[in-house]
Amino acid sequence: MTTNETAVRVRELRKQYGQKTAVDGVSFDISPGETFALLGPNGAGKSTTIEILEGYRSRTGGEVSVLGIDPAKGGLGWKARLGIVLQTTGETGLVTVAEQLKHFAGFYPNPRDVDEVIAAVGLEAQAKTRIAKLSGGQQRRVDVALGIIGRPELLFLDEPTTGFDPEARRRFWEVIRGLKAEGTTILLTTHYLDEAAQLADRAGVIAAGRLVDLGGIDEIGGAAARVPLVRWRDAGGVLHEERTHEPGRVVAAVVASSGGEPDGLEVIRPSLEDIYLQLVRSVEGAAEPEEVLA
Repeated sequence: MTTNETAVRVRELRKQYGQKTAVDGVSFDISPGETFALLGPNGAGKSTTIEILEGYRSRTGGEVSVLGIDPAKGGLGWKARLGIVLQTTGETGLVTVAEQLKHFAGFYPNPRDVDEVIAAVGLEAQAKTRIAKLSGGQQRRVDVALGIIGRPELLFLDEPTTGFDPEARRRFWEVIRGLKAEGTTILLTTHYLDEAAQLADRAGVIAAGRLVDLGGIDEIGGAAARVPLVRWRDAGGVLHEERTHEPGRVVAAVVASSGGEPDGLEVIRPSLEDIYLQLVRSVEGAAEPEEVLA
């Protein structure tokens, strides 16, 4: 069973491939019922970290506990408590969507209703369609459906909404919020920073195999990174920028001194994406994506 304190515990996790270090001393905890986003560019080490937690990869060093078990030693009982949505699964079977979900539902003691899951991922019209005939985006929705059919205690979502249209993404967000309300612990990776901001309680940012920040969604990057920026051009076309906690005062002063609203006047409040990009770019000597295994 999960302890009251942690669903996932990672200490100084390392993974090397020959001379290359994919994960370099990563540490974090995830509390029961929490949605935690692991963010980073391609090749940063996110997928390697998650696959170690899922028991798919061995680690070179460090300590890992998932639902109270070392993933390297997890048996069938432990695996039945997990839901896993990998980046790709290659699921192109000749069975229909409904048949595949009914088959997988039989593996779990308390599965979700198959029709409910099909509706949740937006595949009602394709329920009787063979998976091999679905589009890539629709097959991705089948992956997500298979990950949640068993009511997992801990759900791994590795780029879950790739291929979803905007409406389908927002429907999926409601599914995740419902799972969270039921107490499901969720570990999410995504390149959609708005998705992380909408769904996650906390986030860790990983770059070049190292965890460069960790905290609440509204705390990542620190207070300084969240200071609004006022930007405008003067009468001569010269660009001015000023970071301030009082953007209204600065705007009023600029308008007053200009005798009217200057060209290009705007107040920019840094988004999670802005802060994330600052963090990643600040990592000195970070490897290019192709130099570090995912």
